[in-house]
Amino acid sequence: MTVAVLLAGLGELALLYSGANAPDPPFAAALFVLGAWIYAAAGVIAWLRRPSSLMGLLLTGGGFLWLGAGLNNTTVPALVAAGQIVQTLPIALLIHLLLAFPSGRLRSTAARVTTLAAYVISLVGQIPLYLYRAGSPLMVADRPDLVDAGRWTQRGFGAVVVLSACVLLARRFLAAPPAQRRVLAPLSLYGIVAVLVIPFNSLLSELIADPIMRANVQLTVMALVPIAFVLAATLGGFARTGDVEELGAQLGTGGRRRLTDLLAETLGDRSLELLFRVPDTDGWVNGDGVFAVPPSANGRRGVVEVELAGETIGAIAYDATLLTRPAEVREAARVVALALDRERLTVELRVSRARLVEASDTERRRIARDLHDGLQSRLVLLAVQAGVAGGAAAELHDEIQTAIDELRALVDGVMPAELTERGLAAAVEALADRMPTAVALSFESAHADRLPPLVESTGYLVVAEALVNAVKHARADELAVSLRCGADDWLRIEISDDGIGGARIGRAGAGHGLRSMVDRVEALGGRLRIDSATGAGTCVRVELPCAS
Repeated sequence: MTVAVLLAGLGELALLYSGANAPDPPFAAALFVLGAWIYAAAGVIAWLRRPSSLMGLLLTGGGFLWLGAGLNNTTVPALVAAGQIVQTLPIALLIHLLLAFPSGRLRSTAARVTTLAAYVISLVGQIPLYLYRAGSPLMVADRPDLVDAGRWTQRGFGAVVVLSACVLLARRFLAAPPAQRRVLAPLSLYGIVAVLVIPFNSLLSELIADPIMRANVQLTVMALVPIAFVLAATLGGFARTGDVEELGAQLGTGGRRRLTDLLAETLGDRSLELLFRVPDTDGWVNGDGVFAVPPSANGRRGVVEVELAGETIGAIAYDATLLTRPAEVREAARVVALALDRERLTVELRVSRARLVEASDTERRRIARDLHDGLQSRLVLLAVQAGVAGGAAAELHDEIQTAIDELRALVDGVMPAELTERGLAAAVEALADRMPTAVALSFESAHADRLPPLVESTGYLVVAEALVNAVKHARADELAVSLRCGADDWLRIEISDDGIGGARIGRAGAGHGLRSMVDRVEALGGRLRIDSATGAGTCVRVELPCAS
């Protein structure tokens, strides 16, 4: 856009000065192009300072409006007409910039209404000036009375809009911290003066009699506005205030985006990390509930602790070479404190659930091992002895063998030997062999090592529950299981069938098993989704983090 403003400005200068009818005064006409370039340059600087802010886009757009207004000085009728239509839009844009500073977004309904009114008055108020003024390319009738009426109407309504903007600016000034007030006061005052210099031309004429000089002063004051905005945003303690305000607004919408992602986008640091303090301990965990090294600042990494009610609840670790002003991070920490506390509680719950699942899994493995190594081994020995005894012990041998088979089935139900000894893929393959319906299997892994035990057991139990539901409740004839562990350290499981569908979490029967699956998966920070339209089969998709 900036390059477009530059090239369009050069083209406009060529139109202005290449022909015999050069504008008079020449400097005033060139000021429109110069002002457009200043706006575009300021837009680039604003964007580089804060890419997420809309101020850069607004300032660059102002460059196009200045070029449009300058077309009124050319000799091409169509371009002159376009220039007359947009001639006062730069004034409306200035009000927009004042009310949207520093984020580029209009925060209140009053600000939006005032800005919209400014644009409407700038466009509608111009209509009599180019339709009924002699010499206008768009003239339909020479009516000086309507031109005067339109001019005074535009000035009257414009004064109301300017007054409304002044009230809004005053309210924002009073609510701003002292460090920002020192910049808001001169910026707002300069902006209002720039807005008024053109509509109140008659008052300015009492101070500057020469009309050429007066026009040059008006245009110069307007053209320097973007420089004031850039200086205020860069030096006045507003460097990321607008983004932090936007962060607060997004938190208030109750969206589902992760707090870490919102903070990273707001502060412009993709390496930013959120750490949560575990209560009553010196431990820290990250957003996934994994225990982390206590945060500490060094040459490249900075740390700002987040406090709520005098208690440290978390910390923001950031790139100190990128974010050179810790005050900006502290301001963001203040805004997100409540949201961070809520997320901390969620992480604590996830850690607690994962701990319970791990304890349950460990206990299942212990029980399975004890049954296998203790009671099952003893029964096998008794069966051997009964076989040796022969005769009267034959019936006892059969009973012992039946007990061994039942015990093996019980051990497999608690924790299959294939799972503990050979891993998830082997256990699922053995499970598929025991199913009364054929199961199509697909395994793919980017890792040579086995998955963490808790991930393997959770994945196995999910597959087992889904297959049993498919045969028992869905009356499926075709089953398929896919296991994929990619380089991104996520295990993705998909179990599909061609049954009657209609599976719902939390319903009677299979629903309770599905609810248990969801709880177990979410306890590990995973996700489970069920697609089960009636008559269209069921597909269970599971994602589990499998990083060691």
